[in-house]
Amino acid sequence: MKAKDRRLDEIKALIPEVMPTQALALQSAGALLIDVREADEIAAGSPRQALRMGRGFLELRIEDAVADKSRTLLTICAGGVRSLFAADALRNLGYTDVRSVAGGFNRWKNQGLPFETPLTLDADARERYSRHLLLPEVGEAGQIKLMGSKVLLIGAGGLGSPSAYYLAAAGVGTLGVVDHDVVDRSNLQRQILHTEARVGMPKVDSARETLEALNPKIKVVGYKTHLSADNVEEILSGYDVIVDGTDNLPTRYLINDACVKLGLPNVHAAVYRFEGQITVFWPSRTLSGQLDPEKHRGGCYRCMFPEPPPADMAPSCSEIGVLGVMPGVIGVLQAVEALKILLNIGEPLVGKMLYYDALRASFTEFKLKRNPQCRYCSADAHFPGYVDYAQVCATA
Repeated sequence: MKAKDRRLDEIKALIPEVMPTQALALQSAGALLIDVREADEIAAGSPRQALRMGRGFLELRIEDAVADKSRTLLTICAGGVRSLFAADALRNLGYTDVRSVAGGFNRWKNQGLPFETPLTLDADARERYSRHLLLPEVGEAGQIKLMGSKVLLIGAGGLGSPSAYYLAAAGVGTLGVVDHDVVDRSNLQRQILHTEARVGMPKVDSARETLEALNPKIKVVGYKTHLSADNVEEILSGYDVIVDGTDNLPTRYLINDACVKLGLPNVHAAVYRFEGQITVFWPSRTLSGQLDPEKHRGGCYRCMFPEPPPADMAPSCSEIGVLGVMPGVIGVLQAVEALKILLNIGEPLVGKMLYYDALRASFTEFKLKRNPQCRYCSADAHFPGYVDYAQVCATA
């Protein structure tokens, strides 16, 4: 008798086996079904709602995915052998209720039990995103989620450039870019999406060329237009996260108001000379660690600034200047926040603002309180409509 056969007999004496129909019933009752086959096998079909975790990484990743050692775990492979070895490994890690599905996925499928053909990463994607796949917080499921996500970047300038670059590199499947302007030579000190050869080209076209060269698998949707009350909802609808990289007040208010109405997270940032700040406005999000959702939600831009200040109180970069790398620092942080939101990991900067002082090399975090009387995001607010501040700001 071969050693592997002896070992299999020993494992069978320790690990209970269940039939696929029993496994399905246990799964419906809260057990976790773990498909331990390889990616190419899973690509042909896998039980619905299974945790797909290849046998080779099972011991390394399972504790990050399942913290409760008492939860019932069911392992499944193609025919029921590898799942026994996988179940034994889980038992050795301290999981107390582990069972193997007899006959594996072959029997599961033959018995007509529900399965699906999941989205999987091809060889190119596995190579490109290999560092993401090593992170338990991302992994294959997270990467697939990113590839199906949509982020709208409003502005392809100083903040939008690094944000777009890293979101494209991360594999966010659809990037919308809103910008009505053309590339100017003065942009090149900080707007890294663009090049000398593209001076005079629409920024949307230049951004698309850069981003698709970096990652040809993503889709870049361009909007060569001013945002207005007439088009803002049509443009923002369908996106998962909005990244505000604008530097003018009328558009900031318009973005805020549309995000509040549509329930979208607004990753907002601004830079000024040697300083930058970033926050996430998301009134429908309950703050981390808070139990009362009505009293502890995120606020919106109008909670801080109910109405625009005079134009001379909010000068643009073209008027007061900005260190070229400042939008890079803050724009990259915007990409970080967007990825956290898409992956539902960590704590987004909701109810908080992160302030960066480059000259002091310091970060400071401030708490932002929701205004309970905010006309736009308070609990009993009724959307009052959009306000065209363009004329007001232009004459202020």
